[in-house]
Amino acid sequence: MVVKKFFQFFHSGIMIGMPARVLVFLLAGSFAFAQESQRIANMKQLTSGGQNAEAYWSPDGKQLVFQSTRDGAQCDQIYVMDADGKNVKRLSNGTGATTCGYFLPDGKHILYASTHEGGAACPPRPDRSKGYMWAVPPSYEIYTASLDGKIVNKLTNEAGYDAEATVSWEKKSIVYTSKASGDLDLWSMKIDGGKKKRLTTTPGYDGGAFFSRDGKKMVWRANHPAAGSGLDRYNELLGQDLTAPMKMELFVANSDGSDSKQITSFGCASFAPQFRPDGKRIIFASNKNKCDSREFELFLIDTDGKNLEQVTSFGGFTSFPDFSPDGKRIVFTSSHAAKSPYEFNIFVADWK
Repeated sequence: MVVKKFFQFFHSGIMIGMPARVLVFLLAGSFAFAQESQRIANMKQLTSGGQNAEAYWSPDGKQLVFQSTRDGAQCDQIYVMDADGKNVKRLSNGTGATTCGYFLPDGKHILYASTHEGGAACPPRPDRSKGYMWAVPPSYEIYTASLDGKIVNKLTNEAGYDAEATVSWEKKSIVYTSKASGDLDLWSMKIDGGKKKRLTTTPGYDGGAFFSRDGKKMVWRANHPAAGSGLDRYNELLGQDLTAPMKMELFVANSDGSDSKQITSFGCASFAPQFRPDGKRIIFASNKNKCDSREFELFLIDTDGKNLEQVTSFGGFTSFPDFSPDGKRIVFTSSHAAKSPYEFNIFVADWK
């Protein structure tokens, strides 16, 4: 989810993607992992080459769905692989752009967003001569597919952007970002696409949301410009299907959108939040140690915003963490050992 769904920083040359995708412009070999943290051990690299990101577990912990620009693709496609990195298989049809794959509760289907109905080519990139921004193409819609790649359902059919979808396996509910209201808000729906409900109403971008394991809470990233020139600029860009949230904070709420609370105030870029399996803490990525930099680490924080703990000190780009269903492992994306300036790989490790 993308930023996927997701974050761009013109000062450092980072584009953390449209919905949450990652393109970090780095010097090859410029990053090296420090010693493993006290929280993770036995790291293993699962992919090699291309841009691989946003890996999320299947309900049984045996597979991962992820997005990648491998095989010469110009924009992301959706893949699955075994949890040990074997048996990689593309699920999307190879046309358009895709983002944010996620398993459905049955473990036999996944959902993802795609622009393929809007055309076979990648969506046009924004004109960054007017500032660093990213597109929210109206051709993005959300689909479900079987593990043989066959699309079985189209869940959205709105005039604007629909993407960044994740699932509560417990509640059989989906949370996603949509422009259906005219703003970039969080919405929920059932896994068959029914009972759509708007969850956020504050002007500005809300996206990259995830449910707690019990489905009672959600956490997401947001950029809510203050009234005045900031909000005017946001609305101007949104009218062109663009947005430029350079600073993002984390919010938590009940899964119906009630009792929303901001839990970070770093003034930097914090995103990719995930609940720990017990629902008491949240892991996320941030450049809070050096705002507007390309140095993103993983952090833990309580759901009330207290007891911040730095998890990694790798000195590069590390993000998109996701805990295995049993809570014993964690998967994440990193620039570690990249052989080219645009390479990102998926790693798995034991959680201590």
